[in-house]
Amino acid sequence: MSFRKFASRCCTPIRSRLSLAALIILILPVHFCPVYAQAPARTLRKIVTRVEPQYPDFFRNGHFEGRIVAEATVLPNGSVSNVEVKAGNPMFATYASKALMKWKYAPGPDKTVEEVIFNFSSAQR
Repeated sequence: MSFRKFASRCCTPIRSRLSLAALIILILPVHFCPVYAQAPARTLRKIVTRVEPQYPDFFRNGHFEGRIVAEATVLPNGSVSNVEVKAGNPMFATYASKALMKWKYAPGPDKTVEEVIFNFSSAQR
């Protein structure tokens, strides 16, 4: 048996195990929060319309959980013009941003920045 054949047979299971270990290491820093949906952390304006973020079945069935801290720039008419994710699990950032862009706040005299926390938990949905 040549060395190349031996190396390919020997190293394939090792590569699989290393890939699995790398995936586990990436998932470990995920914050596991028993709280669901979203909660305004610091709000200056009343929320008129709240839209729940999508929580894909893949993440729910895999029991992936996470937390997103975002800031929404709210125009004087109450619509959200910009969302900036400040912290959290990047797997859920897109879903939180899309939902937050659909939120409506009470009209106000000036543009404000509202902080919102989204917690994704497979146990609560």
